[in-house]
Amino acid sequence: MAKKDKNKGRLKQKLTDKYRLVVLNEDTFEERFSLKLSRLNVFVLGGLFSIFLVAATTLLIAFTPLKEYIPGYASSALKIKVAKLTFEADSLKIKVGILENYTKALKPILKGEIEVESVDSVKYEARQRFIDLGKLNASKEDSLFRDKVERDNRFSLEKNRQSSVKVVFFAPLNGKISQKFETTSKHFAVDITAKTGDPIKATADGTVIFSGWTIDTGYVLILKHAKQYISIYKHSGNLLKEQGDFVKSGEVIATVGSTGELSTGPHLHFELWSGGYAVNPTNFIDFK
Repeated sequence: MAKKDKNKGRLKQKLTDKYRLVVLNEDTFEERFSLKLSRLNVFVLGGLFSIFLVAATTLLIAFTPLKEYIPGYASSALKIKVAKLTFEADSLKIKVGILENYTKALKPILKGEIEVESVDSVKYEARQRFIDLGKLNASKEDSLFRDKVERDNRFSLEKNRQSSVKVVFFAPLNGKISQKFETTSKHFAVDITAKTGDPIKATADGTVIFSGWTIDTGYVLILKHAKQYISIYKHSGNLLKEQGDFVKSGEVIATVGSTGELSTGPHLHFELWSGGYAVNPTNFIDFK
């Protein structure tokens, strides 16, 4: 037992013994630098330096483009390209399916499975039909009714009133405008900040002509309104309407989100188009 304690004491003494590291000038033997060290200090400093070196290397690889040179990692540009190619492959698959169905429909005609006689007989029967012109002559009552309808519609005030009615737009989302409509930077929209999950409402009565996903702008919904107006809602969280649905003004059509690679936070990217030209939504809508 005493021998073990003695050995432990020697080990502890070896680790804690002080040594001096001296750097001398070779010609004049002048002391330039000196440092007191022990074996324990050398081990601790070496371990800390090793840990720091490993951590620095890990951070450098994780947060810099160097990770792209490590097998198994893919660049963001490659991921975007793969996603685009996937969508293009799906589109080509749909087109191939349409062509296959069209080819199947043409096969009976190309193989001569449709009898020519039946077609000729239909044409023959059509040629045999005749029109009784006497039945097309309007009666006295019919003529009076037609004249009354023409006089009523000639100066229809209701028709003129409906044609002059303007489309009234309502704010799809009440919030602070983080980026305004700017033609110089080609930002043909207004960005409205809001909380994730807040309801997005239809700015006017219209029909959904697009409801889907894009890589840059995430979930997108497009409405077609009267007077050739079109409203576009981008970076949505969830879409509550499908293509072909008719929506009323103020009806909830989506929720606020931050989808798409161009989004920097939860907001609504709202565009308004008239006759194929982008217009400033703040000229028609009060977002406060």
